[in-house]
Amino acid sequence: MKTLQGTGVALVTPFNKEGGVDVPALERLVHTQVENGIDYLVVLGTTAETPTLSTEEKELVKMTVKKANKGRLPMVLGVGGNNTQTIVEQVREVSSEDYTAILSVTPYYNKPSQEGLYQHYKAVAEATELPILLYNVPSRTGVNMDYRTTLRLAKEVPTIIGIKEASGNIVQIMHLLQGRPDNFLVISGDDATALPTVLLGGDGTISVLGQAFPERYSRMIRQGLEGNYKQANTIQYQLLEVMELIFKEGNPVGIKALLTLLEIINTPKVRLPLVSATEGLQRELKTYLEYMKK
Repeated sequence: MKTLQGTGVALVTPFNKEGGVDVPALERLVHTQVENGIDYLVVLGTTAETPTLSTEEKELVKMTVKKANKGRLPMVLGVGGNNTQTIVEQVREVSSEDYTAILSVTPYYNKPSQEGLYQHYKAVAEATELPILLYNVPSRTGVNMDYRTTLRLAKEVPTIIGIKEASGNIVQIMHLLQGRPDNFLVISGDDATALPTVLLGGDGTISVLGQAFPERYSRMIRQGLEGNYKQANTIQYQLLEVMELIFKEGNPVGIKALLTLLEIINTPKVRLPLVSATEGLQRELKTYLEYMKK
């Protein structure tokens, strides 16, 4: 699916000083992505702090992003969890008019076997006509989806069209690229290995950092996809330090602090059990931004 090649961004949920969803800031965030080269938007991914949002807040986020986007970019909706039946019920309600695909993270905490992961995704895919993107992020879920399981799903379940692979394991990524069927997308879910994944033959990234530097980040991925390695690597090394900084105290703690410093959102607030970036991290991010202005 070519509409999901290039750079997607996993949008944060900005909060106002009272702790509610900051609608004007979210609208500004969306406009910034649309106007600066991002290829598609991921709504209510895990970076959006989805587990801490109420049902009403999730609907508000979806409505706000849809209204701000005005159909300009494709949208992917995050629908994931560790109760398969609940996810099946939720994906049945997703509108194919609004969303190009569903992004669904591997079940967390349960620590299912590889067969359990296969059966989970098969059940989810069979509940909707929308394409499904798998999402493997073992550092957050406690389980790694082996490349063999991913490739089995890719070959046996037609509506599973790709994976957001955030293991950071280059060897696993190479196995995916080597064994995937035609038109199965391998998308990086890890900023530090996004360009290496593309240069190995991957299709792009779903980025956290990209929403802070949409023009520069999307240009890096585009250059990589076009085989302009030198130009792409130049940007990669400009961004390498901040790729590490934004995850230093957890996600989306760092990216929200950075977006606030860039005045794209109004506060760095996150919801418990997360806490906002320390003064030390904020200083490091300010120093980085000052360096980049030179």
